[in-house]
Parts: sequence; structure tokens; C-alpha cells
Amino acid sequence: MTITNSGFDDIETIFSLYAAGTLYQKKLGKKQWRGFERSLIEKEITEKRQWKIIFDDEIACVFAIAFSDPILWQERDKDPAIYIHRISTNPSFRGNGFVKHIIQWARQYAIDNEKKFIRIDTGSGNEKLNDYYISCGFNYLGIVDYEDAGNLPDHYKNGRSSSLFEIKVG
Repeated sequence: MTITNSGFDDIETIFSLYAAGTLYQKKLGKKQWRGFERSLIEKEITEKRQWKIIFDDEIACVFAIAFSDPILWQERDKDPAIYIHRISTNPSFRGNGFVKHIIQWARQYAIDNEKKFIRIDTGSGNEKLNDYYISCGFNYLGIVDYEDAGNLPDHYKNGRSSSLFEIKVG
């Protein structure tokens, strides 16, 4: 298993995994992704913030990172943190614990880049996912409400609240 930056030649696979992730979310609960702008993924690839997990010579999982998330994290956004977004696993590879591998990778990435926190969010009300993130080592910080989702993806604009999680590094 290898974690490496995604490239422009991975874009179609990334969108395919997002579509599969959205279908899976629809089976599980109330909230799901509502699609993403290609320009967002291209920007993340250019900025080396879009990642993939290669397992058995296939893209098994993708995720993105950010270094700021002021709408959701509000005052806490001033902390030096890495924010993990849009983890999506190839359905053929579910059950391999990729979130735990991402966290292990993110710990080292945070140390190397002088970040003190690893953070993640999910739409509020998904107790199964909340419990999973806690089982992976995240501390549940509660629910944040926000008035304006700004330039966040569309799924943030329907509900206006998210559950926040973090791991302190070091």
C-alpha cells in the first residue's frame, strides 16, 4: 500500500470514486455529497493536496487535505492543522481500514509540516460515522453551526451544521 499525490490522469477515477461514495452514503443515511466541481479537484492536484492510496496496483482510496477551514472551524482555524476531506474508498477495497492508514500518514505529514492537529468533519447527525472516527482515534468536539457555507461544496449548504473531530499531534 502506498499513499501518493494524485495526478491529472487520475481525475476520472477520483470522480468515479466520489460517485460510488455518494451511492454508499445514500444507502446509509440522511446526508450525502452533491457532486464536486472539476476545478476544485484540479486545484487540489496542482497544489499537491489531492492524494490516493494505491493497493494491489489500483487506486483503492482517495482523499484531499487543506490547511485552513475557517467556515467550519471558526476560531480554531488559527491553529496549525491539517484538515482531511472527501475520503472515498473503491467499493472493491472497503473494509481495509484506510482511514486508519490515512491518520497514520497524516501524523507524519503534520509533524513534517509543523502542524499540531489532524482534523476532520462530517455532516451532523451521522452517529455511525461519528463513532467510526472516534474508534480511529479522533476526539469528538461537538457540532458547529454556520450561517453561510461560502465556497464549500454543495453538501455543506444543506443542513448548515457539521460534527468536528481532531487528533492532537505530538
